[in-house]
Amino acid sequence: VQLQASGGGLVQSGGSLTLSCASSENIVDIDNMGWYRQTPGQRRELVASLEVDGQTNYAGSVIGRFTISGDIRENTIHLQMNNLEPEDTGVYYCMAQSITDQPNDAMLHTDYWGQGTQVTVSS
Repeated sequence: VQLQASGGGLVQSGGSLTLSCASSENIVDIDNMGWYRQTPGQRRELVASLEVDGQTNYAGSVIGRFTISGDIRENTIHLQMNNLEPEDTGVYYCMAQSITDQPNDAMLHTDYWGQGTQVTVSS
């Protein structure tokens, strides 16, 4: 499985970008997909996620500015980023997670990651 991310680039503060991510093949038992951001020397952090039941989650810093959408069962998501700020700069990674039932009521979580796309917001 490969996640193909696109849509990054350079934009001025206050501008907009849309990121897209799609899987190269169907992910069995997919549960959620999301976008993570990483800056130099920092841990990768969740920006937004979309669950198979439609529930969304956002980092506090992007609420009201970013919107995640897509079709989890089709393994495709988008991130509309409006009113971008320099603090939004980073490499954005697409992630997909599957959860598969195992014997003895165990559950196997598998994470798939895209290659990352650079977003740079100039002040």
